[in-house]
Amino acid sequence: MNEILLFTEDEKSESLSLMNDLVGKLGASLQECDEHRMRKNLSMSMESDTLHRDVFGLNPILQSLRTAMIAVDEEGLKRDGVMAILLYTMVINDQTLLAQIEKEYGLPVATIIRGLVRIQELYKKNPVIESENFRNLLLSFAEDMRVILIMIADRVNLMRQIRDNENEEAKRQVSEEASYLYAPLAHKLGLYKLKSELEDLSLKYLEHDAYYMIKEKLNATKKSRDAYIEKFIKPIDEKLHEAGLHFHMKGRTKSIHSIWQKMKKQKCGFEGIYDLFAIRIIIEPQEPFNAQTEKALCWQAFAIITNMYQGNPKRLRDWLTVPKSNGYESLHITVLGPENKWVEVQIRTERMDEVAERGLAAHWRYKGVKSESGLDDWLNSIRAALENTDDTMQMIDEFKMDLYEDEVFVFTPKGDLLKFPKGATVLDFAYHIHSRVGNQCTGARINNKVVTFRHQLQSGDQVEVMTSSNQTPKQDWLNVVKTSRAKSKIRLALKDIQVRQGAMAKEMLERRLKNRKIDIEESTVNHLIKKLGIKETREFYKQLADGTLDMNYVIERYIEVQQRDNGTTPTLPTQSAEEFVYEHPDEEMTYGSDDVIVIDKNLKGVDFQLAKCCHPIYGDDVFGFVTVNGGIKIHRKDCPNAPELRKRFGYRIVRAKWSGKGNAQYSTTLRIIGNDDIGIVNNITSIIAKEEKIMMRSINIDSHDGLFSGNLVVNVEDTSKLEALVKKLRTVKGVKQVSRL
Repeated sequence: MNEILLFTEDEKSESLSLMNDLVGKLGASLQECDEHRMRKNLSMSMESDTLHRDVFGLNPILQSLRTAMIAVDEEGLKRDGVMAILLYTMVINDQTLLAQIEKEYGLPVATIIRGLVRIQELYKKNPVIESENFRNLLLSFAEDMRVILIMIADRVNLMRQIRDNENEEAKRQVSEEASYLYAPLAHKLGLYKLKSELEDLSLKYLEHDAYYMIKEKLNATKKSRDAYIEKFIKPIDEKLHEAGLHFHMKGRTKSIHSIWQKMKKQKCGFEGIYDLFAIRIIIEPQEPFNAQTEKALCWQAFAIITNMYQGNPKRLRDWLTVPKSNGYESLHITVLGPENKWVEVQIRTERMDEVAERGLAAHWRYKGVKSESGLDDWLNSIRAALENTDDTMQMIDEFKMDLYEDEVFVFTPKGDLLKFPKGATVLDFAYHIHSRVGNQCTGARINNKVVTFRHQLQSGDQVEVMTSSNQTPKQDWLNVVKTSRAKSKIRLALKDIQVRQGAMAKEMLERRLKNRKIDIEESTVNHLIKKLGIKETREFYKQLADGTLDMNYVIERYIEVQQRDNGTTPTLPTQSAEEFVYEHPDEEMTYGSDDVIVIDKNLKGVDFQLAKCCHPIYGDDVFGFVTVNGGIKIHRKDCPNAPELRKRFGYRIVRAKWSGKGNAQYSTTLRIIGNDDIGIVNNITSIIAKEEKIMMRSINIDSHDGLFSGNLVVNVEDTSKLEALVKKLRTVKGVKQVSRL
């Protein structure tokens, strides 16, 4: 059990200080009695003997105050979010408090706490979520966006506090989760500052040597880097001031995690990374806020810089015209600076910079700014995917994909702008419009050019979906689409199709039984399903629908089961063993029919095919296998697949025999192994060339360590000719083995 919580003097002092800071920052947003209740709860917690330190030995009350401070400073959370953070530690020790909290603090606070409590339950046994809990975690996130913000703030705080902790295993797990879940979440919400901190701290704890190597290299090159930045920005500063712009500039060094990722991607050392920093120009509009004015000022600064330094048009990123889904707005251009070094320049206004640093929370500060964030669609897609995905690890992959992917922007025929992750296809677009449009999609016209539904979308495309009433979703469509929203809709459609096909199969079974004047009984069907080794009724009807199960076989088995269940199994008269005569003692096959298929020399008149797995030829002992489409495959009795066919589908095996010798030739393959001597291949081929009515179709030889092995495909009339050929090949000097495949 974790250690009982006893506040140290330092913890008491820091807690009281943080409480004072929080009250001051929340100010007017606090309701009457809020401050009194906050201080009373803190005092009660300090005296409580029911709370425990966590697996890292940290004080949960102090942790909640630190988390609340990060949520206020970095994410802009107000009264409801902070109250939820401070109260949920008390709630997890007494669930009955939730109703009281809702009454005293309001429904929004209680709703957030429910989400936090649910997540806390997942972490009781282990500080890192298990894969089976991932679904519950995402559901909690999807209920209220503030739950996501609080959990990100909590993880940032935790990562800061565990630096010197000795619980290495717990630290590793927490760091991995911060890297694969919380950093991507922060990225999605535009919290780039917190995202970078989570990534850097994760690298610090998971790959200690790499982190400090890069940190030391950055410190060693800081002086020369600062000198270059000053040399680069000095002429820009003069030109922008001459143009009458109000602004400030700063250099931003790439995060340690980003540098490490780039080193691994480019497979180079630290010295091979040239874009270690970017210059950020932050414009301060003097007029009242106006979106068009902001954009005009940014483009004006862009024109001035590209007139001074040569720009790289391939590296231009315009997120002014079409912002990212998380609200990010900026102009990025890479220019050739002094000493022929490429430098990235980011141009944005103060408002845009705050949004970039603090994410969507920054929008709340700017009244009248309507941010088309797309977050509601994203959260809805999480809910939809959770409802229709059974594979949790698959859900994790799709969720991470939706978090980190770059975006493409495409237009509907009416001119509406839609956003998709990079790599999305026409089929993603179709399912975004409507499920029915996606289910019937056959392709699209993009910029008046017809493309398939597999075509990947590019920014600027105008897409008009083409549909057909005959089109239905297929299983492989799941590999075509990129978005989890489309995947969930395809899975739903496939389930509906399966249900309809199962209903049709059930109706057909009932009708066929009715024709025999047999009533279908649910209990008998369930008994039959168990007898067949099938786990679910749905799977039984699915196999009936797709032909995996033969309808006639099922009917016969149903009658047997029904008679046995009803005690009406027909009894045969007792027969003495002396009277029994086995006519074919050498026969090993069991057949589902007494009929004998007579194979015509040219296989005409009936739907026959020689099986490719064993290549039977005239003279082989063979049998027929009835395929699901009604055709018959002819196999050798010693075919490698024969045991499995007998075991699983004995009722579909029929007797077969050759009709008589003719002039037909059959293809078969010989496996040859021997010494890799000079001329041995010529000796083999010359023997075949001398044989009458034997034709070599192909030969494939590999040699290794003085031995050769290969496959020889020949056309022969019958087994006697083949056996004679095999004997002659075995006489060739150096040949060790000749066998038929």
